[in-house]
Amino acid sequence: MIKFEVIKKHSHSSARLGTLTTPRGKIHTPCFMPVGTQATVKALTPENLEYIGAQIILGNTYHLYLRPGHELIHSLGGLHKFMNWPYPILTDSGGYQVFSMNKLTKVTEEGVNFKSHIDGSSHFISPEKAIEIQTALGSDIIMAFDEPTPHPSDLATTLKSLELTTRWAKRCKDALKSKNQSLFGIIQGGMHQKLRKESSEQIIELDFPGYAIGGLSVGEEKHLMNDITEFTASLLPELKPRYLMGVGTPNDLLICSSLGVDMFDCVMPTRNARNGCLFTRDGKLNIRNSQYQSDPEPIDPNCNCYTCKNFSRAYLRHLIMAGEILAMHLLTLHNSYFYQNWMKNIRLAIKEDIPFSFSWQETAN
Repeated sequence: MIKFEVIKKHSHSSARLGTLTTPRGKIHTPCFMPVGTQATVKALTPENLEYIGAQIILGNTYHLYLRPGHELIHSLGGLHKFMNWPYPILTDSGGYQVFSMNKLTKVTEEGVNFKSHIDGSSHFISPEKAIEIQTALGSDIIMAFDEPTPHPSDLATTLKSLELTTRWAKRCKDALKSKNQSLFGIIQGGMHQKLRKESSEQIIELDFPGYAIGGLSVGEEKHLMNDITEFTASLLPELKPRYLMGVGTPNDLLICSSLGVDMFDCVMPTRNARNGCLFTRDGKLNIRNSQYQSDPEPIDPNCNCYTCKNFSRAYLRHLIMAGEILAMHLLTLHNSYFYQNWMKNIRLAIKEDIPFSFSWQETAN
């Protein structure tokens, strides 16, 4: 299944350089996983993903269950073959989407009843069903089915959700029969340190090969997110990978890597690209702005991606203003390259044991 090894600890922070070995290849951590919601990272080909240095990508259980269906994907050889990606894939359990995309859900001890956002049809996912779907998909790392806690939530509500998540995690572990997949448990507990500790203890007791910190980046203040991440990461086993779900900006990745997190995912680089918002070392750049109409410079003069080496800001602005499909591709390629290069710089700083001297400005140009 998987093997995680801490190669080096950073003397300037709690960051660590690691190697996560999976049946389909090694992943150097800290790492960022591009999000391939519907068996595709939007606007990029698998060849593009190799080019930018992606080591592992994320697939979405909820969306693939609804369309085209996990049975179909399984019949065609599994998710790797279906999307022509031979390297590691992590699939989430679908819990977040079930709750966030469906206003009318009914949660019971057995699982969740919900309606499809596509056609309104009724569906039911239990912990056992989530494992069944992910087993059919054939992903290398799979996630336990959990009940994410909305923000804000009071202590009683959060505790109830936490305890249900623990019971579901045990059922997920009992349901997993595949010997080629590694199941990660998810820590919940909202913004309450006491409950984060309680959740960590319960999930760790179940002895998963890796642990995810869930329920963050849901609208809370950055300082609170960082505090909860630091507190929770400090409770997790040192020799197992730590995955912070759904985070975030380049600075989030830098800060949370320094807090001991090994794995990240977020739609931010791809979603922002499709809206014309680009990431550079100097901050965000909105290519739609009129100031770039005749600008001959690349997005980022210090970037070596294909987009920056071949196209001007003026051309890219023209493409997106004209609604050309190529704009989505070139802008997504740049942002995705930026994120992978950002993680390489974080890993290099840990390897050379130097302080994180670089940072990123949130403010858009």
